[in-house]
Amino acid sequence: MRSSSIRSRAWRTPVPAAALTLAGAMVAFGLTGCAAEPDPGTVTVLNSATDTAEHEANQDFFDRCAEPLGLRVEQISVPADQVASKALRMASSDSLPDILELDGSQVPQFAETGGLLPIGEAGVDTSVFSESANSLGSFDGTQYGVARSVNSLALIYNVDMLAEAGLEPPTTWEELQTTAAALTRGDTYGMAFSASPNADGVYQFLPFFWSAGGDEAHLDDGAGVPALQLWKDLVDAGSASRSVVNWNQQDVNDQFISGRAAMMINGPWQVPVLDGQTDVDWAVASIPVPQAGGDPVPPIGGTVMTVPRNDDAPERVSNAGRVLECLNSEENQLAWGERVNNVPTRAEAAQAYREANPKLAPFADLVLTARSRTAEVGTRWPVVGDALAGAFQSVLTGRSSPEQALDAAQRQAAAGE
Repeated sequence: MRSSSIRSRAWRTPVPAAALTLAGAMVAFGLTGCAAEPDPGTVTVLNSATDTAEHEANQDFFDRCAEPLGLRVEQISVPADQVASKALRMASSDSLPDILELDGSQVPQFAETGGLLPIGEAGVDTSVFSESANSLGSFDGTQYGVARSVNSLALIYNVDMLAEAGLEPPTTWEELQTTAAALTRGDTYGMAFSASPNADGVYQFLPFFWSAGGDEAHLDDGAGVPALQLWKDLVDAGSASRSVVNWNQQDVNDQFISGRAAMMINGPWQVPVLDGQTDVDWAVASIPVPQAGGDPVPPIGGTVMTVPRNDDAPERVSNAGRVLECLNSEENQLAWGERVNNVPTRAEAAQAYREANPKLAPFADLVLTARSRTAEVGTRWPVVGDALAGAFQSVLTGRSSPEQALDAAQRQAAAGE
């Protein structure tokens, strides 16, 4: 198994408030073409690859695709929470990039106003990608972007702690509660997860909410109540720390590798840190489900490469499409997935990844049943996500019952439409 110092951030990128303004600016400026006469042989990419290792890895793959085409790729990398504002400034100066890399949850805000080109019109074939991956780059039935790799969440556990207790990784919620209680000893909690009032906590709550049948469009229908009750029961029993309301996903990983948590919910972006320490022997299992035999439904995360609409420069659109087609070949997807510990989105590449990385195989299985956060509520997701965060924070701090919390969350989400 290959690991990397690159840490995927897409799962936790918030949608900037500027995204809607940006989308309008893309329509206002992006359709008119660029006044500055860009170099026709250069494909520009706006992304959030500010980490040196991540930036260099991206450039390696861009170069291997661009050079045979007689092109070069120039990355414009800014922090993830600044991608929207940077794109707005580029749009206002008629200098939009040829490829805009977004978090999957941002695509609806950009696509809604027509500022993005349907990716098929750039010559990119997405029929070979998994359904869950395609959902990440879609809006209102149209494919606007392509994800070359994706990630999700799984149960990561301390092999020695479970073995010493004579336990197997839990597969159901009942087993999760029993196992977490048995592993809680001294300063060690049986279970750790993030319940922070932001994107990290929401991302970690969704596997439980969705696997229980929760509906983000109808938060008060009662289906999500058992998921909130499960989290509450774990905390009330002392099997999980009350500090989960303050922990982000990195904090959860810190608790795990320090031996203060026997199991945790987390993603493959933690693999470099997990591989870099020698104190904990760790393994990955699927996320427990309400009843035996059910399929877990975690969120799918990752970045999506889109092509801003540029009707006056078809050659630029064509070049962007050719680069994207190459990046998403089976060979390149597999190599990229192994580089960043993410699962390729082509079926053949995903299977090869699974076979080459058996320790991370559960992630490859989980992305098959994973869902996009925006698939049902589209541009309303930021409001719905905030409402869900308020619900589990209220329950875990004892301010309301699960039923009351989700009723209030639905009112909050409806008011924010």
